[in-house]
Amino acid sequence: MASSTTSGNPSVNHPYIPSTDSEREEMLGVIGVDSLDGLLGDIPAEHRHPALNLDSGLSEQELATVIGSMAAENASASSGYLSFLGAGSYSHYIPSTVRSILQRGEFVTAYTPYQPEAAQGTLQVGFEFQTVICQLTGMEVANAGMYDGPTAFAEACLMAARVTKRTKVGVLSTADGRLPDTLVAYSKHQGIDIVEVEPDATDIPDDLACIGIQSPNFFGEIEDVERLTKLAHDNGALSVVHVNPTALGMFKAPGEFDVDIVTAEGQPLGVPMAFGGPYVGLFACKKAHIRQMPGRIIGRTTDTQGRTGYALTLQTREQHIRRERATSNICTSTQLIGLMVTVYAATLGKQGIKDLANLCYQKAHYAASEINKLDGYTVDAMATGGTFFHEFVVSCPKSPSAINADLLDRKIIGGLDISDRSENGMLVCVTETSSKADIDKFVKALSEIGASS
Repeated sequence: MASSTTSGNPSVNHPYIPSTDSEREEMLGVIGVDSLDGLLGDIPAEHRHPALNLDSGLSEQELATVIGSMAAENASASSGYLSFLGAGSYSHYIPSTVRSILQRGEFVTAYTPYQPEAAQGTLQVGFEFQTVICQLTGMEVANAGMYDGPTAFAEACLMAARVTKRTKVGVLSTADGRLPDTLVAYSKHQGIDIVEVEPDATDIPDDLACIGIQSPNFFGEIEDVERLTKLAHDNGALSVVHVNPTALGMFKAPGEFDVDIVTAEGQPLGVPMAFGGPYVGLFACKKAHIRQMPGRIIGRTTDTQGRTGYALTLQTREQHIRRERATSNICTSTQLIGLMVTVYAATLGKQGIKDLANLCYQKAHYAASEINKLDGYTVDAMATGGTFFHEFVVSCPKSPSAINADLLDRKIIGGLDISDRSENGMLVCVTETSSKADIDKFVKALSEIGASS
C-alpha cells in the first residue's frame, strides 16, 4: 500500500487508496485520458481540490472521550432517565446471553446464508427463528425475517392482494400511522388503493383484498380480531394482523382466530431500542399461501449420510427468480437481528414470556389507575372500558409537549404526544423495566405539573 503524503495532490499516494501510481496510469490509459484532471474537466479547476480546514487528528483515547461526551447528551433509558415512551420501540430487559452469543465471531461475520456448506450455523439459527415465530403466533409457516414491522405489514397487504387478485386494501383507523404510510410507499406504483376501516365496522367493501388489523392497536387497546377476521372471510378477503409479540405471552395467538397473515415488529424480543434500528420484521402465514410469502424460508433436511442439514428452501425474491414472479424485492439479510430474537426467546422460554407479558400488563394498569386519579388527567381506556396491554392514552390538562418538557427537566422521558389523533393525548408505555418507585415518581411529577397549569 502507498505511503502517506500531502493532501490535495491527485498524483500523490494516500494510505487509504490501495492502488499504485503505475496502476492508476494503466487505468487512465484504458479510459483514454492523461491524468486524473482529465476526468474532471467539467469541474472548475479552483474547486477540484479545495483546502480542508480540519482539526488535527485525535488519538483513539481522545476520540473515545469526545464520542463519550457526545453520547452523554442523549436522554435515554440507559443514561439515567426514566422512560415511559413506547409507540413502536420498547424498553425491555435483555438477558446477557443475547449479547454473549451475538458477539461470537461465527455469527457476526457470517452475513449471508446463501452458501449452506459455509453457513450451517447461521441457517440453523434462522430455522429456529422461524420455529419461534410460528409458536408465538400460532401460524403454520414463517419466513426468516423482514426489514422491520411496518415493511412486514406492507408486504403482507401486497401478498393478500396477490392471493385474492384484488387491488383494494382496508386498514383499521386505530393502526399506527406508519403502517399505512409504509404500505402507500410500497404500493404507489402497483395500483393498490387503501381505504380506512373502523374497528366497529359491520360491513366492508366487497372488493377488499384484506383487512389490516393492529392489535394491540396504536393506542394500546386490544381489537376484536376474531370478529374482524370473520368479517373479512365472509367478504372473500384475508385477515392481516399486526401484533406486539410481547402481548402474545398473555393474549390468544392470531392463529387461533383463523387469521391468514401475521406480522410484527421483532424489536421487543431482545433487540435494543438503538435509536430506531436496525430491527427485524416478523412474518407468518397459513401454509396454503406459502408460495406468495415474501422473503426467505429456511428448511431442515438430512444428507445422504443421514446428517441434519439446513438450506434456503424457498426464495421468492427477484434476486433468485424472474422479476415478474418475485413476491418481494427485499435483499437484506436480517439474520443477525433474528439471532437476537431467537436467543432471547430461548432464554426466557414459554413461561418466561408469559411472566414478562403479565408484568407489563400489571404495571401498566397500576400506572393507569394512579394517573386516572389525578385532577385534570383521564386515561381514555379506563373511561371507555377498553382492554389495553402496556400502552394507554392519557388526556392531559395541557399540551403533552409542554408536560414532556417539564418531565425531561426531572430526568423523565414522558409518553408520545399524539395530540394529532387524540386531544391533548399522551401515549404512555410501561414495561417490566419500570419499578413501582419509578411509576410513583412519574405519577407525582404529572400531578405537580398538572397543578401548576
